[in-house]
Amino acid sequence: MAFDVEAVRAEFPILRRQVNGKPLVYLDSAASAQKPRAVIEAMTRAMEHSYANVHRGLHTLANETTEAYEQARRSVARFLNAGEDEIVFTKGGTEAINLVASGLGLSLLKAGDEVLLTEMEHHANIVPWHFLRERQGVVLKFIPVTDDGRLDLGALPRLLGPRTKVVAVSHMSNVLGTINPIAGIIAQAKAAGALTLIDGCQGVVHAPVDVKALDADFYVFSAHKLYGPTGIGVLYGKAGRLAALPPYQGGGEMIGAVSLEAITYADPPHRFEAGTPPILEAIGLGAAIEWLSGLDRAAIAEHEARLYARVREGLSGANWLKVIGEAPGKGAVMAFTVDGAHAHDVAQILDRYGIAVRAGTHCAEPLMRRFGVTSSARASFALYNTDAEADAFVDALNRTQAFFA
Repeated sequence: MAFDVEAVRAEFPILRRQVNGKPLVYLDSAASAQKPRAVIEAMTRAMEHSYANVHRGLHTLANETTEAYEQARRSVARFLNAGEDEIVFTKGGTEAINLVASGLGLSLLKAGDEVLLTEMEHHANIVPWHFLRERQGVVLKFIPVTDDGRLDLGALPRLLGPRTKVVAVSHMSNVLGTINPIAGIIAQAKAAGALTLIDGCQGVVHAPVDVKALDADFYVFSAHKLYGPTGIGVLYGKAGRLAALPPYQGGGEMIGAVSLEAITYADPPHRFEAGTPPILEAIGLGAAIEWLSGLDRAAIAEHEARLYARVREGLSGANWLKVIGEAPGKGAVMAFTVDGAHAHDVAQILDRYGIAVRAGTHCAEPLMRRFGVTSSARASFALYNTDAEADAFVDALNRTQAFFA
């Protein structure tokens, strides 16, 4: 199926606006993607026609909204090839990782046990494990990153040991664009007797994910990077793994029974969805998944890779540019520095030309230090970007560098 980028762009109302008198060129999708009309309309329709709280009511609106909410869970389960009871709605990928780390801290991990991470992790997959280091004496170890932005998997056998209880790895780096060989990492971790958690916040956007084939114990992602709304994420957990986790929060919905003397808990996934959940956001996520599933994912990946290659070719003679991360087969994310310029200044000048990029540490300070920089700018390409936008970015970046030359 040929990929029609203009037809896709027509689904995104925001892409018609201008910024500083220039057409918007949105290259910040790795931070948060724009929303198609299908998502906007699904959430609006729910608010206008059948909104109520879920699971507790018996009236028509409550039943309709509960069905829409649980239909979103079914959409996510189908998207990941998981069971419905293996899909927990959270407020984001960050909370999903915190939920797992908290539960394992209460039920499994003790002083001296090891959690293996990587140097390229987002803070969301570092800080929750540091909590366990600070509070329980858990030991953190890290798979190093090579100069071209790959994981040094040769170090994995010596880092995996009898005290390794958890291996938590990003599917795709939000800075480098590196796509990690997670199936092999999961297999090695499993052979060592460790549980696995995959941060799929970037990976699930750019390629289909089959959690059964991967055999990961836990897989997390955020909706807002997947063309859905903010305020909701997903935790996939194998049914047995979720059943073994104690609750992360207490309140309504997550209980079986409550008395003055004792409580019992609901079965997963509701055990982990205390209080009123992100109802409208779940409906929006379901709409985003159904919309994306109607497109050719392989054609999208090819389109994004071609855009990245076009930009790199356009900047091939720029000796003032340093690109961070050159791993083979990487995703369409370009973190970079410009000689003599701070990343924040680069981003602000690009904005004058209507180009939206990210600047800073990208919530990956250890990785920044690994590459000897304090910050970088980052352009990330998505299914709605075009050749003309890639060329506009190259031109604007050349103009920006001239400002500092």
